[in-house]
Amino acid sequence: MISERKIGLRKRLQLEVFRQMRNINKKQHPIKQVFWECTLRCNLQCRHCGSDCKTATALHEDMPAEDFLKALDTITPNVNTSEVLIVITGGEPLVRKDIEDVGREVVKRGYNWGLVTNGWLLDEARLRSLLAAGMRSLTISLDGLEDDHDWMRGRKGSFARTWNAIRLLCHTTGLTWDVDTCVNRRNIKSLDKIFAALEAEGVPRWRLLSIFPMGRARKDPDMIITDEEFEQLMEFIKQKRLDKIADKTSMLCYFGCEGFLGAYENESRGHFFNCIAGINVVSVLIDGSISACSSIRSDYHQGNIYHDNLWEVWNTKFQVYRDHSWMAKKEPCSDCSFFRYCEGGGMHQRGDNDELIMCRMKKWQR
Repeated sequence: MISERKIGLRKRLQLEVFRQMRNINKKQHPIKQVFWECTLRCNLQCRHCGSDCKTATALHEDMPAEDFLKALDTITPNVNTSEVLIVITGGEPLVRKDIEDVGREVVKRGYNWGLVTNGWLLDEARLRSLLAAGMRSLTISLDGLEDDHDWMRGRKGSFARTWNAIRLLCHTTGLTWDVDTCVNRRNIKSLDKIFAALEAEGVPRWRLLSIFPMGRARKDPDMIITDEEFEQLMEFIKQKRLDKIADKTSMLCYFGCEGFLGAYENESRGHFFNCIAGINVVSVLIDGSISACSSIRSDYHQGNIYHDNLWEVWNTKFQVYRDHSWMAKKEPCSDCSFFRYCEGGGMHQRGDNDELIMCRMKKWQR
C-alpha cells in the first residue's frame, strides 16, 4: 500500500529523467488538446457533477458554434492541426443538434475531434451521424452495474441506455474510445464485477477516476472514497495491469490523472504523473473563459475569447500552470518530500484560494 511501500532507487532515477522531460515540455508547451465546453445542459442529474449542470436550464446558454470556431481559427495557422485533438464536452454535448456540423468544420481545418458523453443519447443513428462527421475518439461514462449506475446518474434507465451505447461502440471500427468510471464508496465494492462485464462485451480500455469534493460531490459523503479504499483501488488497478501484461485479460485498466501516486507511479498508469493542463491542454469554457483542462472548476482563467486572442493568450499567459513554484509555498506542499516529482498535483486539485483540496500523499510523505 502507499503508506507501506517506498519509492525505490530505480523508480527515483526514472522520475528524475521524466522530470527533465517535463521541464522541456513546459518551455515548448505545444498544444495537443483543445477542450470546448459547448453546453451546461444535461439530461441526467449526476450526484458527483463537478459543473453542477442543470437538467432543464443552465447558468449559461449554449455557446454559438461560430464563436468557438472563430477562437480556434487563431490557433490553426500556428500548429500542426493533425497533432491536435479537439474534445467537445459539457454538460452533455449530445443535447446539442449541431455537434456534427461543428465536427465537419473542425475536420475542414485539419483537426481530429472527439467528445465526452454520458451515453443517454448515443443510439445507433446518432453514432453513425457522428462518425460520418469525422468523430475519431470518444469517452463514455459508466459508474457501475445497473443499480449503482442509475443511483449515481440520478435517472432510472440510464444504465440500460449507456450499456446499449457501449455495445454499439464495441462493434465500431476506426474509433478510439474508452469507458470512464468514477469510483465512489458504493461501486468500489463491485469493481471486479464491472471489470468482468466490460471485458465480456469487448471494451478495449477502462479508466477509473476518484472523485473530488467539488460541485455536487462537495456535500455528498458517499462520493469520496477513504484513504484505505483509495489504496484498495490502486491495488486493483495494478493487478489488472499485470494481468493484461500476462495476457490473462484483454482489457487495459488504468487510473486517471488525480495526482502523484508515490510507489504506484507507472504501475496504476502507463506513465508517470504529469499534469499537462495549460502546458499541452487549453479549453474554452461555456462563457468564453480561456482555461486549461475542463476538469478545473476553480478560477484559473487566463482570458476570454470574446475580448482576447486565444493563440496570444496561450503564448503570453498560463504561467500559473507552467511554473508551480507558487505551490511549494503553501501547505501541505511546503514541506513535502514528494514535491520535486508531484509539483503540487493537478490543477483540478486546487480551490479558488489556491488551497489543495485533497492530497492522498501528504500523510505518507516521510
